[in-house]
Amino acid sequence: MTEAPMQLRLVVEAEDFEAALAFYRDALGLPELAAFEGDGDARVAILDAGRATLELANPAQKRMIDRVEADGVPSPRIRVAFEVTDSEGATRRLEAAGASVVAEPVETPWRSRNARLEGPAGLTLTLFQELGPPHA
Repeated sequence: MTEAPMQLRLVVEAEDFEAALAFYRDALGLPELAAFEGDGDARVAILDAGRATLELANPAQKRMIDRVEADGVPSPRIRVAFEVTDSEGATRRLEAAGASVVAEPVETPWRSRNARLEGPAGLTLTLFQELGPPHA
């Protein structure tokens, strides 16, 4: 490929648009870059989620992450992970904003502190806080 994509944009249908917007923009803190309205009550908001990456994992890796991060509770094929500076504080803030906590923050073997939540619009979320380089 001669030209790499410039942006990854995850498009999510939200039945309760206002609740999802309040959760992701206001509680999680994703800045609103743009918002548009159209005919028939069509609405969209584009939120800045920082740097985007695409993490591909085979089924064995996904099962291992589910064991470490959520005590074996399986995640769907697509899970959205957000890097935060304080996974415990972010977990509490998002829980208060309506997320269901699947698994409390736990230190992983790859030296991050991860929590698993169910957020609005049917998204399974991982909040991860990088703790530093792996132990030697």
